[in-house]
Amino acid sequence: MNIAITNGGPLSPPSFAAGLSAWSREHGTPGSATWAGQANAAIVSADQDFGTCLEITKTAKLTRLRFMGETPIRPGTYLRVSVRLKAVAGAKPSVRIAGWAGDQGRAHVGGLTETGPSVALSSFGKVVEISAVIGSGARSGVDMVWGGRPVYGHFGLDLTGANGGTVRIDSVRIEDVTPDFLREMIDLVDVRDFGARGDGTTDDRAAFEAADNAAKGRVLVVPEGTYRIGSDLTLTAPVRFSGRLTMPRQARLILMGSFDFNSYAEAFGDETEALKRALQALFGYTDHATLDLCGRKITLTEPLVMTELAPGLQSFSSRRLICNGWIHVEDGAAWRSAVANSRARYDVAQSRTLSDVENVANIEIGSLVTGPGVGREVYVRAKNVGAGTVTLSQPLYGGSGTRSYRFERFRYAFDFLGMESCARVNFADIEFSLGDAASFLMLPAEGEMFHIRDCFISRPKDRGITSVGRACQDLLVDRCQFLSSEMHLKAQDRRSVAINVNANDAKIRDNRFVRFGTFMVATGTGHLLVGNHWFQGDNSDVGKRVPGLVIAQTNCKMAITGNYVDNNVIEWTNEYSADPNFGPNQYSFGGLSITGNHFTVQHVLSDFAWLSVKPYGTGHHIHGLTVSGNVFLVRGAKIKRVEKVDTTFADLDYGRMRNISFQGNTFNGVLDYIANPVQITHTQSSTQSSWVVPISQHVPFRAWAKNVDSVTAVSMIKDGAGKHVPEMPWVRTQRGPGRQNLQVEWSRPVKGKVVIRARMDDPN
Repeated sequence: MNIAITNGGPLSPPSFAAGLSAWSREHGTPGSATWAGQANAAIVSADQDFGTCLEITKTAKLTRLRFMGETPIRPGTYLRVSVRLKAVAGAKPSVRIAGWAGDQGRAHVGGLTETGPSVALSSFGKVVEISAVIGSGARSGVDMVWGGRPVYGHFGLDLTGANGGTVRIDSVRIEDVTPDFLREMIDLVDVRDFGARGDGTTDDRAAFEAADNAAKGRVLVVPEGTYRIGSDLTLTAPVRFSGRLTMPRQARLILMGSFDFNSYAEAFGDETEALKRALQALFGYTDHATLDLCGRKITLTEPLVMTELAPGLQSFSSRRLICNGWIHVEDGAAWRSAVANSRARYDVAQSRTLSDVENVANIEIGSLVTGPGVGREVYVRAKNVGAGTVTLSQPLYGGSGTRSYRFERFRYAFDFLGMESCARVNFADIEFSLGDAASFLMLPAEGEMFHIRDCFISRPKDRGITSVGRACQDLLVDRCQFLSSEMHLKAQDRRSVAINVNANDAKIRDNRFVRFGTFMVATGTGHLLVGNHWFQGDNSDVGKRVPGLVIAQTNCKMAITGNYVDNNVIEWTNEYSADPNFGPNQYSFGGLSITGNHFTVQHVLSDFAWLSVKPYGTGHHIHGLTVSGNVFLVRGAKIKRVEKVDTTFADLDYGRMRNISFQGNTFNGVLDYIANPVQITHTQSSTQSSWVVPISQHVPFRAWAKNVDSVTAVSMIKDGAGKHVPEMPWVRTQRGPGRQNLQVEWSRPVKGKVVIRARMDDPN
């Protein structure tokens, strides 16, 4: 682009001392008249200002002086033609730079401005310099805009005005001044031009701000060096970094014209620090809703704790999206869990508080609590060191008393705990390679509408998504794959949990969860689990199958629809109850709908069941359950039933069962077909006045047959003499040991076959 030389020589013409045959009195084109031998032109050898120079007496209305050499002009280049001269006698003329534009075919290009500004010579002996800039672009400071057609020009000057005056002219200079227009032409602004030092100690913030103000849409360039920025900096222009920035942690860098991970990575030179700075800006400024990771693999060497990377960030509720990348955790000391052991007192009257907590200062908020009487996924939500108390995410079921507890704080790639509230944070199209070193996401204590979609969460060390409070309200997880780091272990040896929720209305849809200790522990109500596949089997020939989904809410109002439940149990409990016995003004187990799912299992003992109800106290019953349209398949040895009651702590109260629909299911490899209402056929071969009909093995949970809808004879009912008995029997329910039988009562001994439709609940 820069044409500082022509054919290996300089742009400026030779001096007049070399002769006047190279100087035209016309346009400078080949064959035009020259100044050589003209009476009104002479070479002066010893002028006091110029030395050797040209003296011309003006005798024509327009007197031209043009260099006959062809000076090249190319698009994107800019030339300055300048002349020094003075009036020495006679009338004082005006003077201007002038030229002639020629195209590729050596023809004149018309319609262009070919003269520069005119300057009047006002006194004798005063040296005046005139100049004009010629270039292809219409830029500020360009006097002759020639566009792209001309490829060369003949340049010099014009004398105008009164005749008879004599002027002396120093040599004509032609210079390439393209660099003067370079910044504007290629759209770059260098921060060094505005005082940035890049020495690592000088605060360059003011220089960056001045450069940004001057850019007006052009690109800021940050050359090699280390630039210290002492406080918040917002750059509206796009930025290109070769150098690196250093900033205090509390200072924000907001790249409004280049808001993506690549720009922050170039600015800070460290991927973890770059992601911290980008997130700090994302949650600190409202002009950007999306942080694009640009498809990059980003190595994290430490957890991203939001309250640390953005000091002062306590609440945020605008939608933000982090997307399109690969987060790779590099193992190291920063990912080690913090563990504390302590004794504490629990009182059921203060169901979410541990008191008299020893070593409370060393217990981290967000720690998992384990110990006697503690349910699954109970966390430390807050602590008061002065009072010696710990606030729990859920009550404990073990009753009042002083016990020993273990507190373990896992490390998460993204940790929002510590914020008072945060809502509407979205992760999309990201692969999280956690490498058995880090957990994935710790939610804040309060908030709603976190959304994780189209992501791969691979090998979390302990947890996938953890909630210690209620920021799991309206949690959305769609089309993700969670791959456990414990796939090589037997199912009963795994400890990882993919998701836990405490609040309401989670939507878990179209995901795949592979071999976690537990796929999900859910309390709260209104959850939808749709189209997921969670499987937790192992390669053991006779394996123990553990809960994959734990529903820790009695009246759960949950729909489990269209899922593939593979080698694990749905366990329904009330383990988050400080007083787990059923009491007045309570709801017991109800509000659960399990429809259209595919259940499979293999290599299990015969007492396995996919649905297990586990009351942690006495007096509980089921008052709302739908299990319909499911397919149950056992590979290998058959199992007895698909459902059961785990009586580790207590049994159900079968006398209070109501509103249970268990029908339209398909059983493969299951010995006991069950339904409610159930229809069974009973054949009485010997004459009896009271027929004993076993019923419990055919109704859910081996409950009592509380009601009989109908008894229909499907053969002739005969007495001992073979005579037809045309009477209607009556039925007694809940008979025999464990109330497991019905008794069909007749007025005299009879035999025959009947179809009985019975149910183990009250319909409402």
